[in-house]
Amino acid sequence: MSENQSYTPDQVAIQPRNRQHDLADALTRDWMRNDVFATAWFNAMSITFPLGEQFFINSVRHYRDRITDPKLKEEMQQFFSQEAVHLREHKRYNQLLCEQRGYDLEKLEGPLRRRMAWVKKNVPAREQLAGTAAVEHLTAVLAEKALGDHGLFTDADPAMVALWQWHAVEEMEHKAVAFDVYRAIGGSEKMRRAAMRRSTLLLTWDILHGVRHILQCDGKLWSPKVWFSGLRFLFGKQGLLRGTWAPYKAFFREDFHPWQEDSSELIAQWQLQQQ
Repeated sequence: MSENQSYTPDQVAIQPRNRQHDLADALTRDWMRNDVFATAWFNAMSITFPLGEQFFINSVRHYRDRITDPKLKEEMQQFFSQEAVHLREHKRYNQLLCEQRGYDLEKLEGPLRRRMAWVKKNVPAREQLAGTAAVEHLTAVLAEKALGDHGLFTDADPAMVALWQWHAVEEMEHKAVAFDVYRAIGGSEKMRRAAMRRSTLLLTWDILHGVRHILQCDGKLWSPKVWFSGLRFLFGKQGLLRGTWAPYKAFFREDFHPWQEDSSELIAQWQLQQQ
């Protein structure tokens, strides 16, 4: 009899949705409520996803044969399917964005691609999985903000909102898969915490690298107005990062599990809206 290794609630189904999004019109302009910085931030996040999603798939798949719990094995397969569609849709998003706005995709992706290649060659598989578990928590925290803060996407382009909320729901559904695999293979708490510190710095750097390139191409890099609006967007009263500190730092607790923050109601609300 296999040991229970999955701690995703039974009522939460990890559902791959093979959705396609028509973003051609929205990406010609500042789609996030006509806010230059907010649009650049979300676009820069998207730039990191294709390479990131492939890394996540690979790091979890590496341990597929070590998992004995049928429930977790099935969740891993659904995780791979969800991330593959995210990869495809954000690859299209990024290519179209750069074509429409004149950004250099190689300059945007190049540093991350080179770092990923170095990590694959030099970092042990268990540490790569720890990094995946850490970044999956970061994305889940932001996903809960994206769906739970009803004012975040006010006046944003509906096609873009649909893509980001769909992605957010699936991030919440599978937020514990990499974590449960990491625990199942005996990953240490020390490595997990170190991975979060490192991943936080690197993801922030990657997004800011993208924001800098985008604003530079748009001729807005040295605009004080844009950067002040960026501070409000991130840290203001309804800022993207307001309210995320507590769920973020919970990751460092020894007894932490992603589903201690119950996302099931947010997922159910989104599903009702799709009917």
